[in-house]
Order: sequence, then structure tokens, then C-alpha cells
Amino acid sequence: MIIPTEPIGSIPRSSKLLDAIKRYGNSHPSVEPLYEEAIRDTIEQFEATGSPVITDGEQRKYHNFATYCVEGLPNTVPDGFKLPFADGHARRLPRLTGGSFRFLMYGYDFLDRAMKYAHVPVKQAVISPSALSLMYPAENLPEYSREEFIEDLLREHEKEIRGCLAKGAHKVQIDFTEGRLAVKIDPSGVLLNSFIELNNLALSRFSEYERSYIGVHTCPGSDRDSTHSADVDYAELLPSLFELQVGHFYVALAGEPDRARVLKIIRRYLKPGQRIFIGVVSPIDPRVENPEEIRDRILEAARYIPVEHLGTTDDCGFSPFCDDTSTSREKAFAKIRSRVEGTLLAQKIINGK
Repeated sequence: MIIPTEPIGSIPRSSKLLDAIKRYGNSHPSVEPLYEEAIRDTIEQFEATGSPVITDGEQRKYHNFATYCVEGLPNTVPDGFKLPFADGHARRLPRLTGGSFRFLMYGYDFLDRAMKYAHVPVKQAVISPSALSLMYPAENLPEYSREEFIEDLLREHEKEIRGCLAKGAHKVQIDFTEGRLAVKIDPSGVLLNSFIELNNLALSRFSEYERSYIGVHTCPGSDRDSTHSADVDYAELLPSLFELQVGHFYVALAGEPDRARVLKIIRRYLKPGQRIFIGVVSPIDPRVENPEEIRDRILEAARYIPVEHLGTTDDCGFSPFCDDTSTSREKAFAKIRSRVEGTLLAQKIINGK
């Protein structure tokens, strides 16, 4: 009986890389070797933690986990959807000014680079269609309808996932951090349901077998040690979340004040064939959780969720926005190492060894 453990995605960038980007810009030729160095170093450190599955740490995702694919798109302006965080700071998505919509970079571009250096399976995170749908303004754009935009968006999303699967991604993880936020914006649930419908429309383009390699990540946000929707009750999200047609769910849990209550909700709504990866370390907690603490969190979860449906993960990436240096690279890898060791400790107890 094996409990799989996987990361979410991002690792803080080095000050050397961030300084170069600030000085020369993201795409300057002098920065390219630093990106390559960052990817290689991240993978080496990731593998040294003992993690059986790794990522490239999202070192090339600029500016962030959500808009990497449209960075530099000429028909956008930077004053789009505002993402407010609890500590008062905010991030913004770009706003579309006209047609057509397309990706300039795909997740499989990152995967190509990572797999040159990796000796263990590599997963790839991609942004959800629902998050990118927020780029279309409230008013219809002249000569480019919302319906045309959605069709272009779904086509690009499908292309991205298919490319990742074709290149041998261990999993493709769809980042759906706006799910919990949708409940905060619209407590009626209409916005959340529209997000679920849109994402399922995209997932319907894949076979059941292909969807067994696709997962969805949800969390209350993570940026500069702050969140955007931790005050939203999981009970308002999880029943809808498990309607998504994927095989795996990555659910932030370590930072929840009442984990047992959330686990009971998960048990109630988790469907046959779905695996739930519970968050057992919190990127915004300044402490490095020890393996025994993580072991106990997993054993608690196993009281509610059958072990064959259980996995472990981090609550979120450690630096979803590339300029977030609130957590050091060293601390991020220490937390990952604890997750791996804690999962092994729990597995031994469950196996009676």
C-alpha cells in the first residue's frame, strides 16, 4: 500500500535570477543562461529531497503561474481583474482588448527543458480556462465575441495539455485557485458553477484514460505569505469541486484551522476513482514542519479517506508569483523533504511495519 506524494509547482527563484530579470527584462539574451542554470539547480535540489515526483520549480513562468502563457500578448493591457490579498496587496491579470486570443508559451515548453535534467518523473502545472476567462472584459469586445474567445481559449488549453501528455508528463495539474475566490466574489455560487462548467467543457475534450493523468489544484491563494480567500468555507467549494472530471485533486489542508471538518466534507463528496492529495505543509507558515507532524496529519486523514484514495502534497506552490521572496529556496526544499519523510513514516505505520 503506497501513499503517493507530489509537489504543487513553484520554488522561489534565486536573487541572482531575479536581479538579472529586473535589470535586463525577462527575454534578454543574457538572462537565458541564468534560466537554464536555475532549472538545473532546482531539479538537482528537488531530487535531493527524495521526492519521487518533481517540477522545474516554475523558474521560467514569468510573471506568475496564471499568465505565463499570455505574457507579451499584444492585444492586452495590464489593468485587468484585480486579485486582492488579505494583507492589503493585490495582483492583476491582463485585460483583453480585442481578438484573437492565443498562447505565446505552453506548459510543454517548460517540460522539454526540465526533462533534460530530471532523473525522476516530472509533473507540469497549467492554468485553468476559468482563470484565463477573467481576461475577457465585462462588456463585449467589438468584432470578437465572448463565444469566440471561449472557443479560442478551450482550443489553446487542449493543445497545452495534449502537448504535456505527449511529452511524458507524470501528471498535468490544472491550477484552479480561483475556485474558492469565486465563492467570495459571488456567494450565490453562480460564478463558481460557471467556472466548473467551463473547465468541464475543456475536460470533455479528453478521454477517460487521458483524464486519469490530469488533476486539479485548489487553495486559498499564496503570495507574500498572504491568501486571498482563506476566509471562505470549504463547504461552499468542495461539493462543486469534485464535479470536475479529473482523476486527481490537490487540496490545501495544512493551513486549515479545522482539518477534521474538511476531511469529513471530502469523504462525503469524493467520487469513486478519484484520488485526493491533501496538503500537509503550508508554504506561508514560517516554520518547517517536522516529519512526525506531517505523519500525524496523514494518519488523521486516513481515518476519513481510504488510503487507496489518498496522497500528499504541499498546500500551494512556494512562489506562484515570480517576485515573491517571502520564503527562501532553502526553506522550500526543507519543507518538501519533511513532506516526503513524513509520508514514508505514515506509510510504514499504515502497513504495520
